Amino acid sequence: MKNARVTEEILKNIKDYENRKIYTSPFALQPEGTMEERENLKDKVRRDKTVSSLKEVIKKVGLKDGMTISFHHHFRDGDKVLPLVMGVIAEMGFKNIRVAASSFTGAHECMVEHIKNGVVDRIESSGLRGELAKGISDGILPTKAVIRSHGGRARAIVEGDLKIDVAFIGASSSDCMGNSNGVVGKSVCGSLGYAMVDAEYADKVIIITDTLVDYPNYPVSIPQTKVDYVVTVDEIGDSNGIMSGATRFTSNPKELLIAKKVLEAMLASGYFVDGFSMQTGTGGASLAVTRFIKEELIKRGIKCSYALGGITKAFAELLEEGLVGKIFDVQDFDLGGVESLTKNSLHQEISADFYANPFNKSAGVNRLDFVILSALEIDRDFNVNVISGSNGIIRAASGGHSDTAAMAKMSVVVAPLIRGRLATIMDKVTTVVTPGETVDVVVTELGVTVNPLRPDLKEKFEKAGIELIEMDELIEKAKFLVGEPKPIEFTDEVVAVVEYRDGSIIDVIRKVKK
Repeated sequence: MKNARVTEEILKNIKDYENRKIYTSPFALQPEGTMEERENLKDKVRRDKTVSSLKEVIKKVGLKDGMTISFHHHFRDGDKVLPLVMGVIAEMGFKNIRVAASSFTGAHECMVEHIKNGVVDRIESSGLRGELAKGISDGILPTKAVIRSHGGRARAIVEGDLKIDVAFIGASSSDCMGNSNGVVGKSVCGSLGYAMVDAEYADKVIIITDTLVDYPNYPVSIPQTKVDYVVTVDEIGDSNGIMSGATRFTSNPKELLIAKKVLEAMLASGYFVDGFSMQTGTGGASLAVTRFIKEELIKRGIKCSYALGGITKAFAELLEEGLVGKIFDVQDFDLGGVESLTKNSLHQEISADFYANPFNKSAGVNRLDFVILSALEIDRDFNVNVISGSNGIIRAASGGHSDTAAMAKMSVVVAPLIRGRLATIMDKVTTVVTPGETVDVVVTELGVTVNPLRPDLKEKFEKAGIELIEMDELIEKAKFLVGEPKPIEFTDEVVAVVEYRDGSIIDVIRKVKK
C-alpha cells in the first residue's frame, strides 16, 4: 500500500498493540504453502491444490526420515491407498517411518516388507491382521507396536501423545480444494470418521481420490480448510471390501441362538424402553442382534433414540422405518450403510473423537444404554481379549470394544463356548483389551452369565425367568468338552503394548516361543 497509515511508532503508543505487525501488502502474512509465485497479485493465491503425483506431493509436504504418517481403514480389506503410498515412500528411499493407521487389515501385507527393509520402524494402530500381525508377533518390528482403541487413538491424537506429521486420506470424491467425502464417486466407503481426527490434527493433510469433481464438492466430510494437497490416482479401493471378515451377515444357527438370548437379556434389563440407545460391534452374533430387535420395537410401540458406531444395512432399515431416531456413524460395515448415509439426513457422520474419545467434554458412547460386543476369549474375571489368538499370535483389533464397554449401561459380550477344539471361556485370557469390571453380561449358547458386580441385572434376569449360568460352570463345561489347553510359551520379548482408552497400559503382548 502506498503511503502507509501506520508506523511502528504509532503502535508503540497503543496499549496491547506494541508488538503487532504493520500492514505491508494483502498477502504478506499468509501461511506457508498457500501462495504461488505469480506476477499478478490475485494470481498469487492458490486456488487449486491438485498435485500430479504421489511422489510430487510427498516432496511438497517435506516428508523426512523418522516422521509419522497416518492412514484410515474405512475400506477395510478393499483398501488400496496404504499400499500405493507406502510403495512410493519406499521407492523414494525414506527410512524409519512411524505408521499410525486407524487399523491394519488383510490389504496391508506390504507392510511386512517395508518393516524388513527399514522403511517402517514403528506401528501404532487399533488392529493388526494377516501377515503383518504374524510378523509383528514374530518380532520383525524393531520397536514395540502400540495397540489403542478407536477412542484411545482419538484421545492420543487430540492430547498430543500421537503427533501426525502427514495424514494420507483416501476419499471417494474430492474437489480441487480438498472438500472430500466417502459417499460420492466410483469407490465409496461411507463415513470417514477415523480420518476426520487425522485431518484436524496432522501437520499436513493429503487427500487421495479417484474421483475429482467440480468445486464445490458435497457433502463435505473433510473440509478444504484442513487440506494441503489433493492427488488423483486410478483407484483408491474396492467398495466391496468394507464388508469382510468380522462384519459378515451370519446364518450360523449357534450365532443366531446367542443373538436371541441377548435380546431376552436386553428386554429384561429395564433399559429397553422408549428412547434407549445401542451399538452392536463386529462379529456374526453381535450384528445379528440388530435384526432381532425390530419385532420388539414394533410390538412395544417404542423406538431406539440413536444407534452408534459401525453401521450396517440392518440399522439403516430401522432408521428408514422410523424405529431408530438417528444414526451416529463412524464407519460403515456394508454398502447398505453407505447408501443410507448418502440419502438420509438423520444418518449423521461423526468423527472418532465424537464417537469415543474419553477425554473430550462428552463422547457419543457416554449415553449408550446397550452395547453388544464379540470376543476371542473371555476369562473368569470377565476380562476380554479381542486382539490375540489362542496361539498367542496377534490377529484382530481392539476397535471400540473397551470404549463402549466402559460407558454403556449394559455391556454384553457374546461368544460361543468353544470354537472348533478351543475354549472361548477360560481361566485367564491371553491378552486383556477390555477389563472385566466394565463387562456386565456374557452370553453364550448355554445362557446368560452376569458379572457379580451387577447384582441388579441378575435380579431382573431371574425375575424374567432367563436361563442363567455362572462363569465357573461355563469354564468347567468348556474344559469338559475340549480339555485344558497347554499354556502358550512366551519369550520375555515384548512385541506390542496394549493401551487402555485413557492411555494407561493394560497389557503387553510377548513373542511366542518356538
